[in-house]
Amino acid sequence: MEFSHLDASGNAKMVDVSTKTPQIRVAVAEGIILLTPETISKIQENAIAKGNVLTVAQIAGIGAAKKTSELIPLCHNLPLNQVSVEFEVSADRIRAIGTAKCTGVTGVEMEALTAVSVALLTIYDMCKAVDKRMVLENIRLVRKEKTS
Repeated sequence: MEFSHLDASGNAKMVDVSTKTPQIRVAVAEGIILLTPETISKIQENAIAKGNVLTVAQIAGIGAAKKTSELIPLCHNLPLNQVSVEFEVSADRIRAIGTAKCTGVTGVEMEALTAVSVALLTIYDMCKAVDKRMVLENIRLVRKEKTS
């Protein structure tokens, strides 16, 4: 298998997608942050000093998806139609689910992964004063699809 981001000499290049037909593209990513039950309670009670953790993390994730091409070298700048970040909160973890959608010529998986990563990093940042044992894990692409 060849890497699409390398030229014949092994130098980095941006993939030419100019001949591809636009399609509706969707990607879903997820990731988890492990926290103490006490931190989860503080988040649910809106008792974290920096503010409403999940709302701020949601906005940060959406904003990050929109800037993915500025963060990831050689990533195409995509006209996103929709980005969402949702959370599932349990006793000792928060699962972030990011969805990105566009009508374009290349996939939106990097945008979905970026949304999840930055949302989880935002939770980490907002809670680091009260929880020194947080762990981010299993950030992964769950699904990507394209339709005409």
